[in-house]
Amino acid sequence: MATEYWPNSRLRTKTGLGVWEHRGKVAVAGIGFSPTMRRWDGADLSTSVGALTIIAAQKALDDAGISKGEIDGVVACPIGMGDNWGPESVTGRPYFAPPYDTEDGLIGTSSDWLIKNMGLWNAKTTFHGATCFNTAMSVGAQVVGDGLANTILVIRGMGNPPGRYHQSPETNYSGPRQWSAPFDWRLEPLIAYGFDQYCRKYGKTHDMVAPFVLNQHRNGLLMPEGYYAQNRPEMPTKEDYLAARWVVKPMSIMDMDMPIQTAVAFVVTTGERARGMKQKPVYILNHASQRGVVRSTTETLDETEAFAANIAAMCYEGSGLTAKDLDVFNPYDGYTLFTQYYLDAFGWHGVKRGEALDFYAGDISVEGPHPFSPSGGNNGNGRTRCWGQYDCIQQLRGQAGKRQVNIKAETAIAGAFTPGTSDWTVYCTSPD
Repeated sequence: MATEYWPNSRLRTKTGLGVWEHRGKVAVAGIGFSPTMRRWDGADLSTSVGALTIIAAQKALDDAGISKGEIDGVVACPIGMGDNWGPESVTGRPYFAPPYDTEDGLIGTSSDWLIKNMGLWNAKTTFHGATCFNTAMSVGAQVVGDGLANTILVIRGMGNPPGRYHQSPETNYSGPRQWSAPFDWRLEPLIAYGFDQYCRKYGKTHDMVAPFVLNQHRNGLLMPEGYYAQNRPEMPTKEDYLAARWVVKPMSIMDMDMPIQTAVAFVVTTGERARGMKQKPVYILNHASQRGVVRSTTETLDETEAFAANIAAMCYEGSGLTAKDLDVFNPYDGYTLFTQYYLDAFGWHGVKRGEALDFYAGDISVEGPHPFSPSGGNNGNGRTRCWGQYDCIQQLRGQAGKRQVNIKAETAIAGAFTPGTSDWTVYCTSPD
């Protein structure tokens, strides 16, 4: 029987739930990243997303100092990026021609595939978390907290196969979708429209995003696991950003992350078990998810800001923290033009609604007093939606290298995707 998807009804998706019942009782004990490349060639199985996921998983085990036999569960987000594999498939046929009989392990990696191909003989508990690695982290935290498994791998393989990226077969250039999704991907016009309204409301301009984008690339070049650090170590300039071609004005190509091929894995276990492993435990204080509903096909600015405020409230309520308690902040930046919603909503370092772009103009470097998004995010490393989570663990361990912040690093938070569909994890160095 195929692994089941964790239902949204079992995620923490609303305020009023109080502090998470497993606060500080679950911990991340190991992390691992595979090599990172632009795309898969469609032929070399040693660089397929499945092979990369095995590499990342073994690195996470080594980091924790444990063996494969100690893993009793796997949680995955198996949907490969840029593909039609999994429950979202509407093609009715595989992407690749025979001799391949499945997409699993080629453009996405399921829990079942990893168990079989990595030889995780003791892994009996499996779940899938839809959307992205951040969802899988929420599921993994709850699985361990509920006692469904003791020590698990949480994995995500990001596939970028040959061909056009993310072209779904239901493309329709007529009717309402011609305005909200002219290229069959509604986010670009949605985000550009929302950012335009944000600038009009608060008297800001697109050019004010430049310091943030440049800082993301700088931080990314300090992330050895990142795509740019490994493959394109050139640092862009402000002039590059201001001259970048528009995709959907006022969103330029430098406001968008780049699809890549890689994989990540975390070892998640009980706090008690983590204290006996190789690394300093990083405890999970809370996980929160949002599945917002809009009144039309395109989110309004009011809806987006309300979603962002709600996810911030859930994160703080469930963790027992306030904005003043939050040290390391890694909000999602796959499209840089909605990162400001998170900064405004979480109130990190005193930022109020409408002030995020002004905040970018200050010292947001990792060496300074406001080390915003020290991971470099997707914009500075390539599209994975997990750099923030990875950096949070490194920062709280004191293992972020040249990215290590100079401020106190005892709590951290990371999450993705848009404010309306979002999953976040709150971390700390002490369970108390």
